[in-house]
Amino acid sequence: MNASDTRDWMQRFFVAFDREQQALTDLDRRSGDGDFGANLRSALGRARNALETTETATPGDVLDVVSTAFLNTGGTSGPLFGMWFRELAKATRIEAIGVADLARGFADATATVQRLGGANPGDKTMVDAMVPATEALAAASGSLDDALTAAAAAARSGADATADLLARRGRASYVGEVARGVLDPGAVTVALLIETARP
Repeated sequence: MNASDTRDWMQRFFVAFDREQQALTDLDRRSGDGDFGANLRSALGRARNALETTETATPGDVLDVVSTAFLNTGGTSGPLFGMWFRELAKATRIEAIGVADLARGFADATATVQRLGGANPGDKTMVDAMVPATEALAAASGSLDDALTAAAAAARSGADATADLLARRGRASYVGEVARGVLDPGAVTVALLIETARP
């Protein structure tokens, strides 16, 4: 995966998020304050515009641009995504990346989000999709395409499982049982992100 491939990945993610934004906002409205979709749309809009005017030589350069857009976003989820992208960028500042590079980047990025957000798997947050995806990449031994397929499936499974969880972090933790049965929008967004990594 080179810089051009990473740009294409981000463009696919932008399109997928635009398509799912209303559904994600509805999920957040049922379990939080309803600003998730708007905040992330703002970040992705800035990222899209910045990528149009920024030269990038490595996957890490692309991810740095996206990171900056998220770090300048309101709410809690935006900056956490920003830190995730920033850490992934650090591990991918080479001309082309493979499974090992991506696995290392995901591990560092996910650990940073857990440290800053204080969330663990089972807390009904984005971490519930990040950790399974990270573990799938770490266990991958085949092609990058196969590794991303496994990571995407793991992320989606983790996101789907958040419906049955009682939130212990984030806004959803304030409403308790009311959010039971509702997917975590952050985890669903992580699943979208990783699912769009493959063409």
